[in-house]
Amino acid sequence: MDASASNLHAADDIVVSVKNVSMVFGDVHAVDNASFDLPKGKFLTILGPSGSGKTTLLRMIAGFDMPTRGEIFINGQPVSAVPPHKRAIGMVFQKLALFPHMTAAENIAFPLKMRRHDARTIPEKVEHYLELVRLGGYGDRRINELSGGQQQRVAIARALVFEPDLLLLDEPLAALDRKLREEMQLEFRRIQKELGVTTINVTHDQREALVVSDEIVIMNDGEIQQKAAPVGAYRAPANAFVANFIGVTNFIEGKVTEVADRQVRFEANGIALTGPLVGELAGLRAGASCCGAVRAEQIRITSKDGRLDGLEANVQGKVVDCIFEGERVVYEILVSELGETLMRVFDHDQESHLQFGPGDDVRLGWNARDMQVFKRDH
Repeated sequence: MDASASNLHAADDIVVSVKNVSMVFGDVHAVDNASFDLPKGKFLTILGPSGSGKTTLLRMIAGFDMPTRGEIFINGQPVSAVPPHKRAIGMVFQKLALFPHMTAAENIAFPLKMRRHDARTIPEKVEHYLELVRLGGYGDRRINELSGGQQQRVAIARALVFEPDLLLLDEPLAALDRKLREEMQLEFRRIQKELGVTTINVTHDQREALVVSDEIVIMNDGEIQQKAAPVGAYRAPANAFVANFIGVTNFIEGKVTEVADRQVRFEANGIALTGPLVGELAGLRAGASCCGAVRAEQIRITSKDGRLDGLEANVQGKVVDCIFEGERVVYEILVSELGETLMRVFDHDQESHLQFGPGDDVRLGWNARDMQVFKRDH
């Protein structure tokens, strides 16, 4: 296959294309010059804190809001002038908007009736989607007779029953308790994989984004900070915001002493540290402000006199608190050597849980390769 044919195939494979899209409300740039492509059959999560622009971006894709600038394409066609009801999109909202006077089956059948599907085919199709969401035998139940998780499944089936080109999820799991939310995350992933429906999910829950997604778009202050596979966003964050937002990350402020081969040496309160540079080299020279970032699970902990052989970084600290979470202990440790930095460390040692307590002196260590270094703009 030649290059032009390959590019054509790639273009045909894109279901959603967001091109330089902005949304301005007065002086507020809710979304600022956002661009990304979403291939057919992929599950994309737009992740970010409240006010980051993620829901505004989803509403523009759905057709509820029109971009101030830029264009959105669905299956290669511009859709700014296409009203929401004429876009082949299924949606599940945080407020499920199920009809309480209808049964589960009637709720699922509603989109088919609105689209004037052959009435003879509707019952079989509804039953198929009830089975898909594992609600076989529940079709005759009223919405108030179903649990929260079962109502979620009805909403998913209703959004999918007319076989849309695109499924949009607007924080549909936010109101559920943690255990049910985690169960439904896996259910969303299973259903999406089984049907192969192209999906965009919006959430502020980093675990959800990592669990369900093929790709993640991380937003902050209306701008896309990074688009990557979950493992890429977690292990190779594009900047300090992404490193801080996904996972539990410790930041150590310092001043650059040397930059060579994208390795940065810096000092934090007189302690020499090193790690790979993340981002552009421009402006990063000796004396510049920087911060090193190391994740809680990449730090090893031992007693004050213990050994941490083979680790380039080695500092002493005092345990401030320890939180038992079942499968792990989270230690909060004050490191005076690093200018009273409070660091969090995960301990997964199954045999010696809670081996340290508040007030204990400990030693921490990590590999230089695990400390990513970011340039400070101030």
